[in-house]
Amino acid sequence: MPIFSLHDLELIGLKVYPYQLSNWVDKNYLIKLKNGLYTFRGNVEKLKCEQISFYLYQPSYISLEKALSHYGLIPEMVYNCTSVTPKITRTFRNELGVFIFKHIKKELFFGYQQQCDNNDELPYLMAEPEKALLDYLYFNLPQLKDKKDVEELRINEIILKDLNKSKIKKYAQPFQNTNMQKILKLLL
Repeated sequence: MPIFSLHDLELIGLKVYPYQLSNWVDKNYLIKLKNGLYTFRGNVEKLKCEQISFYLYQPSYISLEKALSHYGLIPEMVYNCTSVTPKITRTFRNELGVFIFKHIKKELFFGYQQQCDNNDELPYLMAEPEKALLDYLYFNLPQLKDKKDVEELRINEIILKDLNKSKIKKYAQPFQNTNMQKILKLLL
């Protein structure tokens, strides 16, 4: 596996000690992604930030700015990998990037699909475009007061029109937020 832990090595019968992994990090053979999680330096070219993110903190799925950019809903390039999780909010920094995980209620942890690019052995979870939009609105509701604020989001209207409106309405119900409903009306 391109991403592994000490436990993974034990499962395949390799006897490796934590000090050896630290030594290999110091010698630049390995990259430490977080405490206890590593990748070989030679694997860096093959790894996507979405894959790394998924293995850093589970359960989680790619959403918010990263997913909106992926679907072309926002024009900005997104360099940090943003995800949502029912666990506590966390940020991981390593030499491969910044990985941000925002807490969402367990009942709002849905609307994602498994992605596997080019027969990769490391799948990850990505929000559907409708859910990514709702997640983004949910986390930015305090800043969204009127039509001008909604326009400043710079959501791509062409792609927005192609989204499944019935799925948006269905997915918005568990949020139980009247402000979100108002913002959705302005947006759609």
